Amino acid sequence: MKVIICGAGQVGWQIARHLSGEKNDVTVVDNNPDLVRRATETLDVQGIAGFASYPDILDRAGARDADMVIAATHSDEVNMVTCQVAHSVFNVPRKIARLRSQSYLTAIYSDLYRREHMPIDVVISPEREVAQAALRRLSAPAAFDIQDFLDRKAQLIGLSLDESCPVVNTPLRQLTDLFSTLRAIVVGVRREGRLFAPEPGDQLFPGDQVYIFTHADDVDRTLEIFGKTVKRQERVVIVGGGNVGLAVARALEGRAMRIRAKVIEKDRRVAEEAADALERTIVLNGDGLSRELLEEAGVERADAILAVTDDDKTNLLSAVRAKTAGCGMAICLVNDPTLVSLMAPLGIDAYINPRATTVSSILRHIRHGRVRGVYSVGDAEAEVIEAEVLSTSPIAGQMIRDIDFPEGVLVGAVMKGQEVIKPTGSTRIEVGDVIAIFAMSDDVPEVERLLQVSVDFF
Repeated sequence: MKVIICGAGQVGWQIARHLSGEKNDVTVVDNNPDLVRRATETLDVQGIAGFASYPDILDRAGARDADMVIAATHSDEVNMVTCQVAHSVFNVPRKIARLRSQSYLTAIYSDLYRREHMPIDVVISPEREVAQAALRRLSAPAAFDIQDFLDRKAQLIGLSLDESCPVVNTPLRQLTDLFSTLRAIVVGVRREGRLFAPEPGDQLFPGDQVYIFTHADDVDRTLEIFGKTVKRQERVVIVGGGNVGLAVARALEGRAMRIRAKVIEKDRRVAEEAADALERTIVLNGDGLSRELLEEAGVERADAILAVTDDDKTNLLSAVRAKTAGCGMAICLVNDPTLVSLMAPLGIDAYINPRATTVSSILRHIRHGRVRGVYSVGDAEAEVIEAEVLSTSPIAGQMIRDIDFPEGVLVGAVMKGQEVIKPTGSTRIEVGDVIAIFAMSDDVPEVERLLQVSVDFF
C-alpha cells in the first residue's frame, strides 16, 4: 500500500513507523526539514519538505498513484485542503484528516465532509478521543488502562499488581481451574519495563503490570480476583475546562447515575464558556495548582481528579497536590512520554497519552482485511486488533491450537454472533466470527497476514 503522511510530528512519525515497519511504501511530508530528516534517518520512509496542501508537493510525494493520504499536520485548515487537493487533483481513494477545532466537528455540519463538498473519508478528533479515554479510566478506577472491544461486550483492562493480589505466584493455567466460570484471560505482562505475551506456565509477581481481556459482565469480578476494590465514582474534580474537560463534564452530566463534578479553569473566557455550556457542573476560575482553589473544589472528598490542561507539569503537580490532600484517584493527560516513568513515584494512578489515542484511531482505519478496531498498547509496544474473520482468511475453520500464531500473540476474546466467549485451544474460529488479538508490535505483520483478505476488501 502506498501512503502519504502529511505532518511529521509525534502522531505522523508513529504512524509512519507502524506502516513502514509493515513494508508499506510510505512518504512523509512536512514543512519542517528537520522533522522530515528525522523521519527519513530513523525509518524506512521517503521524505519531502514542503507544505502538504500544495499540489506540486503532493505530486512530488507520489499522490498520482497513492492509495491513501493521512493529513495530521498541526493545522486543521492545511489538513482539510490537503484532502481536497488529494481528491480533486489526484483522485486519491482514501483520505484521513486530524481536526482539532470543535467548530469543524459539530454534528449539524457533518454534511461538509461529503465527497461533493470537502471529501474527507475519516475525521479524527484528538480531543474527543482523549475525552473518551478519560471517561473509560473513570469507569474503572482501579485500572491504569481500559479499552472497549467487540461492541462493548469485552474490555481490555490494565492493572498494577501488589503484594495483596490473591493470584500472584500462581501459574496462569491454574487460574482457569480456580475460576472456571470467569471469562477473562491475561494477554500481556509488563515486568521491569518490558512488555511480553505470557505463556500458560508463567506466574505473576508483585510489581507486574498486566493486561487482561475480560467479558464486560465480568469486569468487577476480575478486578476483585486481582486484588482491586470496586468503588463507584460520585465526586470528580476536573482541572482544565477546554475541549477535553468540557466534553468529560458534559458526558458525566448525561449519565443516569449522578456524578458531582467541578471544573477548574485558569482562563476566564474559557471558564465562562464552560459555565454557559454546562447545566449542573460548578466551574471555578483559577489555577489548578492553587491549594486554596483545590480545597474550594472539595478535592479532599473527591473520588478522582482528572487533570487535562494543555500543560503536562500543571497536570502532574495538580494531581500530586490533590492526592496529598486525600483525593482517591489521580488521572493525568501527559503529552511528553518521558514523563510517564514519574507516574508511579508520584502516586498518579493513570495517564492518558493523546498521541497514543490518536495513533490508535488512525490505525483503526488503515489496517488490512475486515479490521474493526486497533488499540495501541503502551508506547506502541503492542497492539490489540479486532477483526472479522472472512472466508479468505487462513485461520477460518481452524481451532486456535492449530493456528500458527507467533509467540507474542494471544487471542483475548471471540464473538460468535452476539455472544462473546473466552477462547481456549479447542475454540474453532469460524467465518463471520469477530476476534480480538493481542500482538507485540513486531508480530503485527504476521497477524495481518493471517487476517489478510483479497484486495476487494480494502
